[in-house]
Amino acid sequence: MFGERWGKVEYFLVNFLEKLMFIGEYNYNLDDKGRLAVPVKFREKIKKGAIVTRGLDNCLFLYAKEEWEKIVEKLSNLPVSQSKARAFSRLMLAGAMEVDCDSQGRINLPDYLRKFAKLDKKTVIAGLFNRLEIWDEKFWEDYKKRVEKDSNEIAEELEI
Repeated sequence: MFGERWGKVEYFLVNFLEKLMFIGEYNYNLDDKGRLAVPVKFREKIKKGAIVTRGLDNCLFLYAKEEWEKIVEKLSNLPVSQSKARAFSRLMLAGAMEVDCDSQGRINLPDYLRKFAKLDKKTVIAGLFNRLEIWDEKFWEDYKKRVEKDSNEIAEELEI
């Protein structure tokens, strides 16, 4: 009896968490016009709009509008007198572009962002809790291999 109830609670929690965050890894093709399909399970989260911007490690970051507003708040509180704070704010804000899903669930990535991330046809969309990262498939595979090789040391340094 308890096991059956726990199964229902577990099912509810997994579905609830999936609705709150982006997780998983998805392969999609970028079309010739720069359109990229967003995984179906994430479209609801960005239906009120999304922001795509330059990310770190040569990928793009895609935020739902509500989450982007939190990022902007943090960036606006960085000290303008510090060159690294200015540089990071410029990286994130100057390159940002609002995007919407079309009727087929695709977003249009601006050319300058595609060039920044060196996106070719094959891409990977990686869910990272509060954002999606958009990677060129080859760069993603290379990055994963490096990180997976060093995962024990990384976890130890982070004390996970």
